[in-house]
Amino acid sequence: MRKISLFIAMSLDGYIADRKGGVDWLEGQGDDHENIDSYSEFAKNIDTILMGWNTYHQIVTELSPKEWIYNDFITYVITHKEHDSTEKIRFTDSSPVELVKRLKTENGKDIWICGGANLVGQLVNADLIDCYYITVIPTLLGSGIRLFENAAHEIKLKLLRTQSYNGMTDLVYMRR
Repeated sequence: MRKISLFIAMSLDGYIADRKGGVDWLEGQGDDHENIDSYSEFAKNIDTILMGWNTYHQIVTELSPKEWIYNDFITYVITHKEHDSTEKIRFTDSSPVELVKRLKTENGKDIWICGGANLVGQLVNADLIDCYYITVIPTLLGSGIRLFENAAHEIKLKLLRTQSYNGMTDLVYMRR
């Protein structure tokens, strides 16, 4: 069965976006020669991405407006907005929980939960995330969009590994 992984960055105080929804703070402490490409290693094992509308919209309007950066994957965008799907980007108003349950049973590589917080929260509360890849950015935002807000129950995790570079720390946990 396919594994469901959250791969995301957050501030030291637990936010994935600032109070205006911005992510321009997603960087290390300036020692770029220390950067490690944990994304490329992670991406080798996935072929499907799930994201909410806000994450999708931010990618196509701010972060990469000229090209779709996830062309090597099938992306499902959870939204109630009407959009025409393409071969690589599928817009759906399906329940994220039901969509993940269905995708897990299909053939393929693992599935990446890309964001945002609402989508993550629904899948955490349904206990559907198998692995948590969280990069902690050396920034305190003070407010914004929290990664884990109002969890419905405790989920015990097992630390698999850590890695630090450029002031950032990757934490990789698996559900116990």
